[in-house]
Amino acid sequence: MLSVTNLEVVYNDVVLVLRGISLDVPAGQIVALLGANGAGKTTTMRAVTGLLDIHDGDVTKGHVTFGGVDVTSKDPSYIVKLGISQVMEGRRIFAEMSVDENLRAGAFTNTNRKHVEGALDRVMTLFPLLAERRKSVAGYMSGGEQQMLAIGRALMQDPKLLILDEPSLGLAPKLVQTIRDIIVEINQQGTAVLLIEQNANMALSIAHHGYVMETGKMVMDGSPKMLLKDADVQEFYLGLHSEGEKKNFRDVKHYKRRKRWLS
Repeated sequence: MLSVTNLEVVYNDVVLVLRGISLDVPAGQIVALLGANGAGKTTTMRAVTGLLDIHDGDVTKGHVTFGGVDVTSKDPSYIVKLGISQVMEGRRIFAEMSVDENLRAGAFTNTNRKHVEGALDRVMTLFPLLAERRKSVAGYMSGGEQQMLAIGRALMQDPKLLILDEPSLGLAPKLVQTIRDIIVEINQQGTAVLLIEQNANMALSIAHHGYVMETGKMVMDGSPKMLLKDADVQEFYLGLHSEGEKKNFRDVKHYKRRKRWLS
């Protein structure tokens, strides 16, 4: 469904951020994209969704196709209409608007009233809490509730591909589990998912395939089972070393990346 091939992205005509990355998201699957802060995950999302211009970024090599259509550097509204929705890091809800108004704003490109009502019913079924709080002001909701709202808003145009940027960020473990289960249900309903995460345990527990980014390059990809067994993934993303012993976060933060990841 989504294919990114040999993509290079430069910011401000100077800073090379993506260095020839490639990834695929097959129809009906969940694909995890893992990486630390600064690895290039969000830039990858911007390249797919057409938001690089806002951040003074340009694709200088490679291309992005969706459903066989070349969408490289296309206008974001065009890409949305093709069937890609995204949930940005930090949720980005309309804080002063109600839950219902946020959701209907997400259906802006959906001109069929029946489709809008059908999408609204789907969201309310997925998120019963939102159904209870339809008239509540979004800015007064908890972080977990706002994340549900952001995902629900993205689903209002009935996308073929849902891109989630760090959906577990800042959430309590119980809420992370709830979001995880909702992503699985969304996928089971037929929506492909590109899950951009630092939480490797959560992402790989539900993904069909995973990629690992470091410093703008893909350094590894494979099945979740293979990635979870990899010593580098265990150390850098799960905080494990020496026969499964957990490291202090400060130690993990100052790890020495393997030479092959930087070559």
